[in-house]
Amino acid sequence: MPVTVLDPNTALIVVDLQKGIAAMPGAHPIAGVVERSAALAEAFRARKLPVVLVNVDAVAPGRTQAGPRVSAFPPGFDELLPELNQQPSDHTVTKRTWGAFTGTDLEAYLKGKGVTQVVVTGVATSAGVESTARFAHELGFNVTLATDAMTDMSAEAHENSISRIFPRMAETGTTDEILVLLAKAEA
Repeated sequence: MPVTVLDPNTALIVVDLQKGIAAMPGAHPIAGVVERSAALAEAFRARKLPVVLVNVDAVAPGRTQAGPRVSAFPPGFDELLPELNQQPSDHTVTKRTWGAFTGTDLEAYLKGKGVTQVVVTGVATSAGVESTARFAHELGFNVTLATDAMTDMSAEAHENSISRIFPRMAETGTTDEILVLLAKAEA
C-alpha cells in the first residue's frame, strides 16, 4: 500500500546502520541507504519528532544454519555510523535479537511520547527492518517503510519483503515521498 499520510506523532526508527553491518556486502549500496536515512532523521529532528537509532551488539539466540556462529562481535562493530549525526535528543536502542522491540524499552519509549506511527529504515530488510515493522504493527502502531532507505544481503530477500510482506502490514514509499508528507503535515 503506498504511503498516504503521516500521523502528527510519528517517530523514525533507523535499524542497524552501524559500522560492523555497513561493512558487509549488500544487495544495494549502503551509502544511499545511509544518506536517505540520515535525511529522514534530520527532517524528523527539525520537526521535533522522535528519532530512534537502533544497533545490535549480540547474535540472536537459537540455532541457525545460515552461517557460522560468533560469540562476540569485534570492537566497534556496534558503533552507529557518523553520517546519522546522532543527537542527544535521539533515543538509542541496543538490541540482541532481530527486532528492535524484544527485550528493549522501545515500546515504552514510543508510547510515552504518544507515538501512533513509525517510519522504519535500515538493514537488513528481511531481518531487522521486517522484524521491527512486524512487531510495531502487532503493537498497534501505524507502520510506514521507506523502501529506498533499506537493503539486505540478498536481493531476493529484500524484494520478497518489499513486494510480499510489507504491503500486508504497512504503507510503503520512498524517502522523498515521506519527506513531502512531513512538509505537508507542518504546513
